[in-house]
Formats: sequence, structure tokens, C-alpha cells
Amino acid sequence: MPVNKSYRRECRKNLRKINEDRRYTIDEISEATGVSWSSCQRILTMDLDIVSCLLTQDQKNTRLSLCQELKNQTESDPNFLSKVITDDEIWCYGYDPETKQVSSQWKTPTSPRPKKARQVRSNVTTMLIVFFDVRGIVHREFVPPGQTVN
Repeated sequence: MPVNKSYRRECRKNLRKINEDRRYTIDEISEATGVSWSSCQRILTMDLDIVSCLLTQDQKNTRLSLCQELKNQTESDPNFLSKVITDDEIWCYGYDPETKQVSSQWKTPTSPRPKKARQVRSNVTTMLIVFFDVRGIVHREFVPPGQTVN
């Protein structure tokens, strides 16, 4: 099935973003453009000839040997995994929740039902980084806007 030209145009606009930062996912591009995930994927791979990076055989072998080494360490030291700390990060979007009291309105029994506005994501975003081990969260931190984390 051919992809709509406006979809292609939208994804081409975002090609500059992809060239600036190769870490964009198809999910993020799809959300930014309003184009379905499958159409975005088709446009990026077939029309724009962008492919995701694949591992070389050497990289695969290195990963395999590291995994085997970790497996051996966990077998020889049962407490090995309790010493591991890992992290994850997520973008947090600001919302302006409306309380029940703020959203209440006076109406007569014959007036139409009030329309509720959809809550939309704010343009206020910050990244949350969480470090944790087998027992739970070790440290969490909101990254100040504009700051880079290495």
C-alpha cells in the first residue's frame, strides 16, 4: 500500500533531527509527526534508506564472552548480583492537573453537559535518572534542563 505524500514530507522534515541525533526511535518520530509507527518505519527504511545499526560479528562475540564471564561469576559467587548497580532514565512531562473543585461549573438541569478538555502534555520536560540494585532504588535525580549527563 503506498504511503501518503504528506507522511513522507513529515518524516523528511524530521530527517534533520535524525541526522543531528541518531538516538531517536521510530516511536519518538511517529509521535512527533503524527504518522503511524509502521508508516514511519517504512518511510525511514525504504524511502529514506536509513537502517538501524547492526552488530558486527566481533561485537557479537565480545558480548557473548562478556555474558559468559558474568554467568561464571554469578555461579562462583552467589552474592555477585547483589553488588551490581544499574540505572535507567525516563523523560518526565509536566501536567497541569485540574482539581474537581476547579473544574466544577454551575448549570441548570436543562443545560448540556459541560465538555471536558483533554489533558495534554506540557512542554515542560525533565529527565529522571534512577540507580538501583537488587534491594531497590539507591539514588534518583532529576536532571536540570539544559544539563548533559555522561
